[in-house]
Amino acid sequence: MQKNAPQIIAAKPILAVLVHVPDVRAALDWYERALPGAIRKKISEPEPLEYLELGGVMLEIVPADEKVTNAAAGSVVYWNTPDFEASLTHLLSVGATLYRGPGDIEHGQRMCQARDPWGNCIGLRGPALGANSVV
Repeated sequence: MQKNAPQIIAAKPILAVLVHVPDVRAALDWYERALPGAIRKKISEPEPLEYLELGGVMLEIVPADEKVTNAAAGSVVYWNTPDFEASLTHLLSVGATLYRGPGDIEHGQRMCQARDPWGNCIGLRGPALGANSVV
């Protein structure tokens, strides 16, 4: 670490994930169905915003624009799930499409990417059938 460098990563490293879509209301509804246990919340300042909270992470569904469009590109957030197969099956049942994988990775885990109806990638990681979870 550089001398006198500020601490960049806090104890809780991920605060929010933004998902860019052309229709925020429809995407909020879809993500609420797609991610059971997500809690819809609202803040009013400095601008009104509805978002979903999952395990202390804000999932902000925001308008796509000319700088950030909706689609599979760049970084993908992987959500840790205790039941990989059930989670993937659920995402597909509400309209996600498989984009990459699933595949086996280290420590008896599986991973894949699914696309939401607007083309954004959702990463899943969790134990393979019969494997012990490494959470």
